[in-house]
Amino acid sequence: MKIAVVSDDGQTISQHFGRARGYVVLTVENGHIVKRESRDKLGHADFGHHHDHHHGRGVGMEEEHRHGMMFAPITDCEICVVGGMGVGAYENLRSLGIKPMVTDARSIDEAAQAFIEGRLENHAERIHG
Repeated sequence: MKIAVVSDDGQTISQHFGRARGYVVLTVENGHIVKRESRDKLGHADFGHHHDHHHGRGVGMEEEHRHGMMFAPITDCEICVVGGMGVGAYENLRSLGIKPMVTDARSIDEAAQAFIEGRLENHAERIHG
């Protein structure tokens, strides 16, 4: 199983999916992390405008296209862990078959261990809409 964690520094979980610059992808086998890799991620700044999509008003085609580009590096992952994200990104992720996990954990390693142990909580209230 592969878990993508949204991060800017490779150690902590980004609090805003759209602004984050990268992913840490963890490969988990038999309850242990067997591989850790960094992958680049496009963010809102890469699209030449400042976060201008409309949260909570549905997902427009342009927004869906941008999210698709942001998710392209993690299509081989089953889970995506993030500190916060908009409802459009959350729904686009689900439509790709990747389960979003919105967490209040800060450390990638702590969140990964909690997930492995089945105690990582999905905080849907942290989705901004």
